[in-house]
Parts: sequence; structure tokens; C-alpha cells
Amino acid sequence: MTSSNGGGPSIGLVRQMIRRRPVAGAPVAHGASDHLKRSIGTFQLMMFGVGATVGSGIFFVLAEAAPEAGPAVIISFVIAGVAAGLSALCYAELASSVPVSGSTYSYAYTTMGEFVAMGVAACLLLEYGVSVAAVAVGWSGYLNKLLHNLFGFQIPQALSAAPWDDPSGVVNLPSVVLIALCALLLIRGASESALVNSIMVIIKLGVLGLFVVIALTAYNADNFAGFMDAGWHGVTAAAATIFFSFIGLDAVSTAGDEVKDPQKTMPRAIIGALLIVASVYVLVAFAGVGSQPAAEFGSEEQASAGLAVILENITGSTWASTTLAAGAVISIFSVTLVVMYGQTRILFAMGRDGLLPSLFAKVNLRTMTPVNNTVIVAVVTGILAGFIPLTHLLDMVSIGTLVAFIVVSLGVIILRVREPDLRRAFKVPLYPVTPVVSVLACIWVLSGLHWITWVWFGVWVSVALVFYLVWGRHHSALNDGGDGGFLTAAPGAEDAP
Repeated sequence: MTSSNGGGPSIGLVRQMIRRRPVAGAPVAHGASDHLKRSIGTFQLMMFGVGATVGSGIFFVLAEAAPEAGPAVIISFVIAGVAAGLSALCYAELASSVPVSGSTYSYAYTTMGEFVAMGVAACLLLEYGVSVAAVAVGWSGYLNKLLHNLFGFQIPQALSAAPWDDPSGVVNLPSVVLIALCALLLIRGASESALVNSIMVIIKLGVLGLFVVIALTAYNADNFAGFMDAGWHGVTAAAATIFFSFIGLDAVSTAGDEVKDPQKTMPRAIIGALLIVASVYVLVAFAGVGSQPAAEFGSEEQASAGLAVILENITGSTWASTTLAAGAVISIFSVTLVVMYGQTRILFAMGRDGLLPSLFAKVNLRTMTPVNNTVIVAVVTGILAGFIPLTHLLDMVSIGTLVAFIVVSLGVIILRVREPDLRRAFKVPLYPVTPVVSVLACIWVLSGLHWITWVWFGVWVSVALVFYLVWGRHHSALNDGGDGGFLTAAPGAEDAP
């Protein structure tokens, strides 16, 4: 669209900023591939959601939340699950309505326009990029613990710590190796990555199941005495802590272009993943609190070793910590793999739409994967994980995720109003109450973040929006005349070769 259309440069700019990506028949930027290979089924996609959500957090979050809520921490897990579930239901509806790669970015582009979509993309790239690096850093510690328990040695500190985080460190080599392994697997193919992830998810769920079984052997009903002594304030405070253990379900919606029958598969996978994660978390909480008094969760030992301490106290053996360490190693590998996958597909969607260079939307003809994206993400996150401490950025991951959740919930309402007859394989129950409550729940969690987090978040999003104003809007595939052709088939109607 030229800036002279519709009454001057300012009007032209506004029209560019609010233009929306069509649900079907969307244009493709010049030099970009229009689709990926559809090879992922419902079960594998469901495991993507579980794999991205069940990470190392559940191995430690109970020790953080139980002192706040007491035995009622079980209710906190339910509240956190419901809050995350409301957003998951909204994701399920939009995934069935707009079944393309790009997650919240693509949904925002379709419902709120190009400018908002670019801001949401900044949120997602921050969420996924920092998550990959931060999670990979944590893998190093668990790997060392596992090696020590099994073989009696550890990777030297110089090769397992970032220099900016530890003066004795040279590079966090395990984290770099983990990212490289995930990148190689993603380059190999989406279906191969999904298979490996499914295997790892089953193993880590088995480890958590083992914890539940052993912990229940020490069950004592007296541990639930004074169930609500901490009051609702303690319950809600613990729910806010636990909420972030549910983050990751949105990774399912980044796979829209590689899923078979996406209109039906994606909502099924999102809801299925939510039910699995919520059930496992509540069982872990119930078994953990039933096996020891809530007050004991606040000990320094428990905070640093999480569920492993409970098992060691019950069994009187160190094999439990070895098992939990192995489960954490597998969990983090799975999380890293799925989150890296999600980031590369968001970049692919942006490149296809012309808001990033077409380099990001190139697909290898043999593997049908965006190799360029995978290499770029691996290099950037590898450098961050290997050399730079990221703990102070974790709150920015949270704010980016919650903003994305809010956008999705609002997107459901907007699309219902604008296109009421659009095909929807899944509809949010209790509309419009569900999306409205979802927005309010996310705002409630956001209200607990420190103001400096908002400042840095604002700086990051501002940089992305400036890039859009300077470069992105001029190269958008929605420009009059287009930079490329139109993808005329409805998403999901074809199978890539």
C-alpha cells in the first residue's frame, strides 16, 4: 500500500498498521515457501504440548509453593491449571479457525492487524528465545548431578558455567551441546523430532508417576490438618508461582502448517495436553503433601533438590535423586527441542508474511524444514546459554507469554464478532465468559511482576515495532501488488510433497 492512498502519508501508514492477514488465500512474500510438510498427528502434537510444559519446574515448584499455601497448595495447582486452561481453550478455538504456523503472532495478524502482530511476535521471540537458552543452562547442572551419581565424576566447572555468571567458567559446554543436538534433530525433520519428543515425554511422565507411587506409600492424612490455615491469600500467591509451570501449551499452535487435518487435530492436542499436564501436577502435589508436612517444604535442602529429597526420606537411598536427575535431564532436552521448534516456525511465518526477510521462510526441499531458521536460532541461543547469565530475563519470558495469552483470548472475541460464520472445529465453551475471565486471570498474574520487568519489556517491544515501521511494512506481502503470489488453497487442504 502506498503512503499516498486515502488522504496522505499518515492515513496510509495507519491503514498499513491495521491491515489483517486473511484466514485463507493469504499472500506469500517474494522468495518465501508457502507451506511445510504435514506429517504430525494428534498424539505427537499432544506430546509437543506436554513436552514444552512439563520441564524442570515441576521437580521444584512444589517446594516453592507449599510453604505459601500449606496443604491447600493442591487447590493452588487447580487454580493455576484452570487459569492456564482458559487460555488453552482460547488457543484451541483459534487454532481450529486459523490453522497456520506462527501461534499468537498469526492469530493477532488475522484479528488485530499487522502492527499488533509485530508486537506480539516480539513477545513470542523473547519468550521462546530466552526460554531455550535459560532451560539449556539448567540442563548442565542436572547432567552433572546425574554423572556424579552414576559414575562419580562431573564436567569441570570451567566447561559447565558461563563466564559472566561464574568467574571460573569459560563456557557452559553442556548447554551448547544440547542446543546443537536439538538443532540437528529439527533439521532432520519435523516428524522425526516429534517421535523423539514423544519418547522423552513418556519417560519423564513415567519418572513423575514413579514419584507419585513411592510418595503415596508414606501417605499420612494428618499432613492435611489445618488445610486452609494460610488463607486464600496464600493459596492465590502459590497459584501465581505455580502458573508458570503450565506455560508451554502454546507451543502446539506453532505447528499449524505441519499438522494433518489441523482444524481438528490442533484443538484436540491442546486440550489433551492440558488435561495430561494438569492431572500429573495435581497428583504430584497430592502425593507430595500427603508424604510430609507442608512446613518441611520450606527447608533449604528441599528448595535445592525438590522432589528428590522426599523420595530419599522415604526410601533412605540416593537412587531416588539419581532417578529424578535423569528425569530432569530428559525433561529439559524435551523442552529445549519443542521450544526451539516453536521459535523457528514463528520466524518462518513472519518471513512468509514479509515482515522478516524471505531468508526466514526458505524450506529445504529434502527435509521440508526451515534450515536457515534452525541454524540462526541455534547460534544465537547457543551463545546466550554458553556465555551469558539469563536469570534476570526470566520475568520477561513470563510477561511475554502472558501478553500473548491475553491477545489470544481477545482474538477469540474479535473473530467471533467479525466472522461469525467462519468454520470452527472447536468453540470455546461459555463464550464470552471464558475469554473474558482468561484475560482477567492473566492480568492478575501480570500484576505481580516487578516494574523494571515492564520497562525492559517495553524497550524490547519498541525495538521490534521500530523495525516494523522502518522495514517490515514496506516488505509486507499484503502490500498492493504484493511481493509475491497468493496461497489460494485454504490452510490444511493440501499435503506438501
